[in-house]
Amino acid sequence: MNKKTLALLLFFCTSSLLYAQDNALWKFKTNDRVYASPLVDGDLVYVGSGDHKFYAVNKKSGKKVWEFKTAGAVHSSPAVVDQNVYFGSADGTLYALNKQSGNLLWKFSAAGEKVYDLWDYYLSSPRIAEGTLYWGSGDGHLYALESSSGNLKWKFKTNGVVHATPAIEDGRVYFGSFDGLFYALNAGSGELIWKFQTVGDTHFPKGEIQEGAVVKGGVVYFGSRDYNLYALDAKTGRGRWNMKERGSWVVATPLIYKDRLYVGTSDTHAFYSLNKTDGEVQWKLPLNMRVYGAAIAHEDILYFGCFNGKLYGVHSETGKIVWEFQTEESKKNYASVYDEKGRFRKDFILYGETMEAVKSSESKIHLLGSVLSRPVIDEEVIYFGSSDGYLYAVKFK
Repeated sequence: MNKKTLALLLFFCTSSLLYAQDNALWKFKTNDRVYASPLVDGDLVYVGSGDHKFYAVNKKSGKKVWEFKTAGAVHSSPAVVDQNVYFGSADGTLYALNKQSGNLLWKFSAAGEKVYDLWDYYLSSPRIAEGTLYWGSGDGHLYALESSSGNLKWKFKTNGVVHATPAIEDGRVYFGSFDGLFYALNAGSGELIWKFQTVGDTHFPKGEIQEGAVVKGGVVYFGSRDYNLYALDAKTGRGRWNMKERGSWVVATPLIYKDRLYVGTSDTHAFYSLNKTDGEVQWKLPLNMRVYGAAIAHEDILYFGCFNGKLYGVHSETGKIVWEFQTEESKKNYASVYDEKGRFRKDFILYGETMEAVKSSESKIHLLGSVLSRPVIDEEVIYFGSSDGYLYAVKFK
């Protein structure tokens, strides 16, 4: 065998290994879409579903251990502290359960819930620090509750839906609202420290903030529907920098990994690596559909889901795809949306002229088993939810 033949053989073998899809170890079926991110704690994986239920699943077997029924979709990701697991529901209630038995410990009801629009997929997820639970609601409030009892400590009113998950850092709570404002509050008292008005855009003048922020090194980072990714001074609320992603919302919560910031976009169908100091683009990965879910990092590989029904593994330095997993629904229905080159079919219209047409195309997209869930890695297994109604456990190399 000559050197050229050997080189070609090695290239094709390496390429096939890079893009080989590992089979799911198991998948657990719920009865509706799973947008929320799972949480692994001990031998159990916790996740909510649009079927109004919250589940505890054995992480080795994929068998249900218990379920808890609510009166609304559970598109809130859980939090676990000690023996309790916490999550919110579209019935306007925050629940605290015993994490082993699923028995109700307490519940707190806000003043109602609401869905902002067709693309308002997530509910606020609870965050807990020093015995206090922070949680946003469609009634426009951010709530602070005693995590042990559910008793109200304080609440803060905004002028819009609060489905963003709060971030807690140095005695402050940071969160955005669909009113287009980003807030910093005193975590103990709920007193306003500062607020920041997003710039807005011609088509989205409110600059709604849909998902959560990340705080690192005295800077808070978040995206908005006004096409901007913002970096603010966490102490003062003054701007450090912003990146205008023209034509696309930035919904996903950014990831910070090794001094870079990583985030996916909505309608420009891309995933970015940015310098977190000044927002300079390091690389950009083109995709063929939206990214709403946050990414995670594991051994220099970034994992994130896409509306096309794929979970990607991308090298953090190069932006090259080195691994991917495609849901069965995506394999089955991919040709109904995309042509053989992975582009939209000529007869597929992403946004029609009427709301009925838009809803129809959106439903067709979700038939791909869209991955809006932020993945979780535990013991070389990656867990995530999908619009096909499954919680997946996939072993990856």
